Amino acid sequence: MGLTDIKKELKKIDKDKLINIIADLYKTNKSVKEFFDFYVSPNERQLFNKYRDKVFEAFYPKRGFKYKLKDGKQAISDFKKLGPSADLLADLMLFYVETGVKFTNDFGDIDEVFYSSMETTYVAALTLMRKQDLLDKFADRASKVVSDTSDIGWGFHDYLCDAHSNFYSDYSDDTDEETEQQQKGKFTELDGR
Repeated sequence: MGLTDIKKELKKIDKDKLINIIADLYKTNKSVKEFFDFYVSPNERQLFNKYRDKVFEAFYPKRGFKYKLKDGKQAISDFKKLGPSADLLADLMLFYVETGVKFTNDFGDIDEVFYSSMETTYVAALTLMRKQDLLDKFADRASKVVSDTSDIGWGFHDYLCDAHSNFYSDYSDDTDEETEQQQKGKFTELDGR
C-alpha cells in the first residue's frame, strides 16, 4: 500500500476507531510512542540528550567492550526522523565523530570501516551546517576534531583536514590553487555541490 491508499482507508474510519488504532500503536510501538510524545510535548533538548547518550553508548557500552557503530548511526537516524532543529541534528552528528575520535585516541587505531563511518558523518554534518548557515557556530568543535586526529593512522587525519578546509576555507594552509581545486573536487559528490 502506498501513502495515498493509507490516507483513503483512514478517511473511511470513524474518529473513535481511529483514536483506538493510534492508542494501540502508541502502546505497542516504541518509535510511535516516542514520535507522539515529541509531537504532543516537543522538548528538543531532552530528546537530544537521550540520543546523545545512545551515541556515546555505541562507543562506550555500559556492558562489554564492543563498540557498535550501527547503533550510533541508528541513533542519529532515529533522531532525524523526529524532525529536530538542524542545529541539534548537526550537533549530534558532530558528537558521533567526536566520540569516535576520542574512542580511537583512548584505544588505538581501529580499522578502515570505522574511519569511513567517521569521515562520512563528518562531511554530512558539515554539509548540513553549511546548508543551515551553522558553520560558524560549530567552527571550534569542527577544528578540534581535526586536531584531535593528528596521531591517528589510515589517512584519517588527512581526509578530515581536506574536508575541513573544503568547508572552512580560512583553515586551509597556503596550498596552491591546483591542490585546492583537487580538494574541492574530491568532496563534490559527498557534500552535494
